[in-house]
Amino acid sequence: MNSDPVILISAIEHFAYCPRQCALIHCDSIWSDNPHTTHGKRAHRRVDSGQHRQERGRQVLRAIPLWSEALGLSGRADAVEIVGENIHPVEYKSGVRHGVTADLQLCAQALCLEEMLNTNISYGFIWYGGPRRRVQIDFTSTLREEVKEIVQQIREQILTAELPEAPNDKRCSQCQFLQYCLPELTSSPNRVNKYLTELVFGCDT
Repeated sequence: MNSDPVILISAIEHFAYCPRQCALIHCDSIWSDNPHTTHGKRAHRRVDSGQHRQERGRQVLRAIPLWSEALGLSGRADAVEIVGENIHPVEYKSGVRHGVTADLQLCAQALCLEEMLNTNISYGFIWYGGPRRRVQIDFTSTLREEVKEIVQQIREQILTAELPEAPNDKRCSQCQFLQYCLPELTSSPNRVNKYLTELVFGCDT
C-alpha cells in the first residue's frame, strides 16, 4: 500500500506562487484571511453551490470532486463544461492573472479528469473576475510536466517538513501569512540574531 501523502490540487498554485506559503498552509495547517481571500470566497458562492445547469449550449457541472491515483492528487474543479464529447475544466478567479500559477492548477484538474474518465483534454478555461475575461489555457506537454514536477516537490516538502526560506520580495507585503512568515527576519540569519538579542537582552547591539 502506497503511504505517500495525497496532495491537494490547491497546493499546486500555492507552491508555484511561493513554496514557503505552501508549507505554511499544507504542512503547518496555518490559514489567515485578508481582503483578497475574503473577496475570493464571496465571488465563489455561485460556483461552490454545486448547482448544475445548461448554459448557452453547454452542460456546466459545478464543484466536481477530482482525484488521480497515478499522481496522488485530490481536490475539486470549480466547474466542468461538457460540449458534445468535449470536456473542459473551468477555474474562477476573482482578481487578475498572476503568472502561470492558475494555469498549473487548471492543468492538474485536467490530468485528474483524464484519468477518471479515460479521455484526453486539450484545454480548459480560467475566468478572471477583475477584467471579467475568460482565458483559454492549452494543456501543453511542458505544462503537464511542470505540474507533475511540482506535485513531487510538494510531496517531498510534506515528507521532510522543511520550511523553505522566505522570498522577502514584493509578494510578501500583500500576503495573508505575513505575521506568521516574518520574511524580513527569516530571510536573513543576521536579522534573526539581532532580533533575538534585542528580545533577550533588551538592547540593540
